[in-house]
Amino acid sequence: MTTIGWIGLGNMGARMAANLVRAGYDVQGYDLSSVATAQAAENGIRIADSVADTVAGADAVFTMLPKGQHVRSVFEGADGIWAHADHRALLIDSSTIDLDTSRFLHDRSTDLGFHFVDAPVSGGISGAAAGTLAFMIGGLEEDTARAARFIEPMSGRTFVAGGPTMGIAAKIANNMMLCINMLANSEGSQLAERMGLDPKVFWEIASASSGQSWAQQTWYPVPDVIPTAAANQNFDATFTVDLARKDVGLALEAGENAGINLPAATIIAQQFDRLIDEGFSHKDCTLIAKYVVPEGELRGWNPDPTAETEAIIEEQNTSPVAAEAAVR
Repeated sequence: MTTIGWIGLGNMGARMAANLVRAGYDVQGYDLSSVATAQAAENGIRIADSVADTVAGADAVFTMLPKGQHVRSVFEGADGIWAHADHRALLIDSSTIDLDTSRFLHDRSTDLGFHFVDAPVSGGISGAAAGTLAFMIGGLEEDTARAARFIEPMSGRTFVAGGPTMGIAAKIANNMMLCINMLANSEGSQLAERMGLDPKVFWEIASASSGQSWAQQTWYPVPDVIPTAAANQNFDATFTVDLARKDVGLALEAGENAGINLPAATIIAQQFDRLIDEGFSHKDCTLIAKYVVPEGELRGWNPDPTAETEAIIEEQNTSPVAAEAAVR
């Protein structure tokens, strides 16, 4: 039986790993959060006690973590992946991280005799659960072909984006477009409603017209229009402001390095920064819709100071290894 080591059992990782279990793989997983590991165990994932135990005997090792520093931390050091994984194992990072860290992971893995690919995903929590994620793979040709076989049970579409770091490059550009589409939905949805249009009717019109997008279909920031909208749940996060800001920041950094201007990405980053400054980093990124309407008039949004404080405390007590959320 093929054995998979999986590090990062948060909202995305646990669902992705569960699809590998259903496909017949033996999956051994690790996360610092006892809540995350308990939920993963219910889906047939064997819980390991350390990174070393997770990678022992694995044919492939997946990492699915919030940020570049988290990924690097589980690769490096005496207790890390490089110190304990078998050299025949394929190392696959599905996190959304910066290009420099991804390049370092490729180069260092090669120097140490490992095979590594970057393979970020798009499709969000619903796609992770359904096994319909889009994977974007970057790496050497023989490694990307091998990675595609491990990825297949979790994927609706798999794309080989190119050589090392090209998967993460595609993901950064894609998530920037997603966030800009969110800005369009914020303004379009509120304008339509203020002009007297029925929200559901307008959503159906946009769905059949040029306003259609994945964000409009999945994250529309108006309650009682689509079931997947965070607006139905007081903007509890499917994809947090903090992680969305991280992704847009990666795009702005890449744009600066490429010598190009990204004015729309700059605007959405500024709106995420406002939410973070107001204490809403843990809420859903579609809460930017509140900046379109007068204060307190966004339907579906009820900022309860008590509930907000409790949510912030809960977020601070959540381990980084469990913190990754939707992609995208």
